[in-house]
Amino acid sequence: MSKLFIVPTPIGNLEDITFRAIKVLKEVDVILAEDTRTSGKLLKHFEISTHMQSHHMHNEHKTVNTVVKRLQSGETFALISDAGTPAISDPGFLLSRACIQNNIDIECLPGATAFVPALVNSGLPNDKFVFEGFLPVKKGRQTRLKFLADETRTMIFYESPHKLLKTLGHFAEYFGEDREVSVSRELTKLFEETKRGNVKEILSYYTEKPAKGEIVIIVDGKKVK
Repeated sequence: MSKLFIVPTPIGNLEDITFRAIKVLKEVDVILAEDTRTSGKLLKHFEISTHMQSHHMHNEHKTVNTVVKRLQSGETFALISDAGTPAISDPGFLLSRACIQNNIDIECLPGATAFVPALVNSGLPNDKFVFEGFLPVKKGRQTRLKFLADETRTMIFYESPHKLLKTLGHFAEYFGEDREVSVSRELTKLFEETKRGNVKEILSYYTEKPAKGEIVIIVDGKKVK
């Protein structure tokens, strides 16, 4: 029976993949990979020889219909991203939506995603939170930050190391220098680090010690008086 499996992959430490994920990746007909070179290393490590096909943000609009037709013909596919759970700031939404519209079964496996350990490890309230992912690069950035300045729930952002100082500076401007934040980088890797403090303190720290690696920023919500 045709089915699309959405399979999380490790965000750093290869031991974080599940037995079930390995089994699915070995048994499906095709693996859709964000970057076949990156995923090729993962598959080689776990001795997975399943055929891979490129599926990323630059070609997914063109490939979705073809994949749907192949699924309808009886093939099984697994969708993976370079790291973490597909469709969370990665390709995946368009394909899953198309499968639903065409009555094709989807099964999403549980597994690694960067924001959960960063949130739990932040020490900030996690009973209610909002996932923002990457802020707009230019257009709409200021508007979004102004809107979020009044958000009372804990906020989760993804950021690249070369934009971290700019983003922290914007947090200081729109949220205030005293707003509590937690910055986690290189999660599950050898040089994993989490720095906690207010925006001013964290901005000062990373000004002196430029960050490397993928970054998750957890920001405390606005306190209601």
